[in-house]
Amino acid sequence: MSDPIYLDYNATTPIAPEVLDAMLPWLRGEFGNPSSTHPFGRRAAGAVATARRQVAELIGAQAHEIVFTGCATEANNLALLGTARAFGVARRHLVVSAVEHPAVMAPALHLRDQGWALTILPVDRFGRLSPDQLADALRPDTALVSVMHANNEVGTLQPIGEISRMTRERGILLHTDAAQSAGKLPLDVDELGVDLLTLAGHKFYAPKGVGALYVRAGTPIRSVMHGAEQEHGLRPGTENVAAIVGLGAAAALAKASLPAASAHLRTLRDRLHEHLAAAVPGLRLNGHSDHRLPNTLHVSFPGVSGRALLGDAAEVVAASVGSACHSEHDAVSGVLAAMGADAVQAAGAVRLSVGRMTTPEEVRRAAEGLVAAWQRLRPQ
Repeated sequence: MSDPIYLDYNATTPIAPEVLDAMLPWLRGEFGNPSSTHPFGRRAAGAVATARRQVAELIGAQAHEIVFTGCATEANNLALLGTARAFGVARRHLVVSAVEHPAVMAPALHLRDQGWALTILPVDRFGRLSPDQLADALRPDTALVSVMHANNEVGTLQPIGEISRMTRERGILLHTDAAQSAGKLPLDVDELGVDLLTLAGHKFYAPKGVGALYVRAGTPIRSVMHGAEQEHGLRPGTENVAAIVGLGAAAALAKASLPAASAHLRTLRDRLHEHLAAAVPGLRLNGHSDHRLPNTLHVSFPGVSGRALLGDAAEVVAASVGSACHSEHDAVSGVLAAMGADAVQAAGAVRLSVGRMTTPEEVRRAAEGLVAAWQRLRPQ
């Protein structure tokens, strides 16, 4: 039996063929340690330097501002805990949004346990933060604001540019988790006005187990691990050269394909929505209709459980009800709860995310499979 149609690209992506080709030499004959001074090490160091430049070019940064990490979770922890260590007791107030990924919310709560003041800002029914509410939350002792660029569940984009104007005026650092938006939308750290930005390789066709943190030159930050001086002293440990090369290749691929790739994803997403809305009366879009990721369709099917729907359609469609990090639980999504979704809306929610490999034919067949499952499950 063939695999179902994959519509879970927000959870993870396959490694692009171009990325795999770039990685293979570093999984076969090239094995040097980038810190070694002999030819094996120098070649490895050169490959890491190339990847650093490629990642920097994707987001409009300088190569020396890129720190490679083992994943986006590590990058987020370094952003929050590393800046907290740098500030010491000078400033001890942190602001985050209510819809942050656990990789940001958990270290934020840890800092609160360590005596930091933490403000968790609400979002509106579209999952969007109010810049005015943020302005009211900022204090003289605010050290850092961390607001995700795009939500991993509903796809809503946050007004990072507006937020950065307020933080810069007050000398407050701004971090954004761009794990979901990298490769799907053009990113420029200067236009966004951020001091720190997180990337996740496996969200844009690089392998799992590699990420990066952009650290604007001059940003106060200290390592949260102890060891040698790799990655500008911020991330000790021998670099995973093959994965880093893959991240660089994926960044180059993304840069070369944007913004055409965004338009293609948006067309597929909207076509999927049109198919479903035409056949499912009462289908409800969750998240912002305009300010959202081009590939993400988060909808609630009336009268059924989203988990039951995907279970019934499992032979046709592979998707999720929310974040892959906690999608096995039946509790209402924290994101939907923060958006004020009622129990019926939350119960019927499904996240459908298309990718580079998705075809119009797959969109049509997936829609038919989901509609058929809804018709079987809905109350008669």
